[in-house]
Amino acid sequence: MLELRNICFERDGKKILDNVNLVIDDKKFVAITGPNGGGKSTIAKIIMGIEKPDSGEIIFNGEDITNKSISERANMGIGFAFQQPVRFKGITVGDLLELSVGRKVKLAENCDILSSVGLCPKDYVKREINSSLSGGELKRIEIATVVARGTNLSIFDEPEAGIDLWSFNNLIEVFENMSKTVQGSIVIISHQERILNIADQVILIEKGKVKEIGNKDDILKQVDENHWFDAKNKQIVDLRISGIIDPASVAISAITNALSIAGIVLTTECAIISKKEKEIVSEDNLI
Repeated sequence: MLELRNICFERDGKKILDNVNLVIDDKKFVAITGPNGGGKSTIAKIIMGIEKPDSGEIIFNGEDITNKSISERANMGIGFAFQQPVRFKGITVGDLLELSVGRKVKLAENCDILSSVGLCPKDYVKREINSSLSGGELKRIEIATVVARGTNLSIFDEPEAGIDLWSFNNLIEVFENMSKTVQGSIVIISHQERILNIADQVILIEKGKVKEIGNKDDILKQVDENHWFDAKNKQIVDLRISGIIDPASVAISAITNALSIAGIVLTTECAIISKKEKEIVSEDNLI
C-alpha cells in the first residue's frame, strides 16, 4: 500500500501540490486525472523520488520512503515509465529487458514479457532500440521493462502522449491485460476516458489538491465550471486556456446541451442571447 500524507511541493515560488493526501491500496488499478497543470505528473515523480516534496511523508508498505533515493525505491518494487521513453543506441530490446531485471533472461521469458505487451517476440528481442521504432513501439517496450521487473507498484505518466490512434488502441489492450494479470498496483496519469473506464479507482487532481476520489462517472461530475470533458478527444480540457470558450460569459445550459451530444465539442465562441425566456446557441459554432 502507498500513502501520501500532507504532501506539499513548490517550484519557482508557485505552489504545485498543496497538502495532498491519498492512499493507493494493493493490487489496484488507479487512474489519476485532471486538468493540465494540476499537479498529476508531479505526484508521480514524487512517488518515484524524481522530485522531493517540501513537506509531508510517503509511506510504502508501512515504511517511510520520503528520503529514499530512486534506486532504493526501485529495489523496493516501485517502477516508473516516462511520458517520452528514452532510446539506447546499440542496445537491443532483449538487452534492455535484462538490464531492467538485473540478471540474464532466458529467451522464453523474454518472449512471454514481450507477448504480454502485444509485441511479437521474434521481431523485437534482437531489435536495436533506435529511431526505427515508432512512438507506440517504444511505449510498449518501456511498459515491458516495468512488467519484467515484477514491481509492486507500477507508475505510468501519460502513456498515451505522442502516439497515434492505432498505437493507443493497442496500448489500451495492454493495460486491460495488465489490470487482470499484474499482481502489484498500477497507477496511470491520464486524461483518456478509455483508461479511466478500466481503472478500479479514479483520483481527480485540480489546482494541486485532491478534489475527488471515486469512479469515472463520479469524477467527471466534479470538474469545475471552467473544465469540461471533451467527448471528441476523450479528455478533460480547460475551455478558456484551450481557446474554446469562456464558460463564465455564456449560459451554462448552452454548454451542457452542446456537450451532451456524443462526440461534439464547442470550438469557437458561442453566440448566446441571454434572456430569461430563451438561450440560443448558433449551430455554426458546433462541429
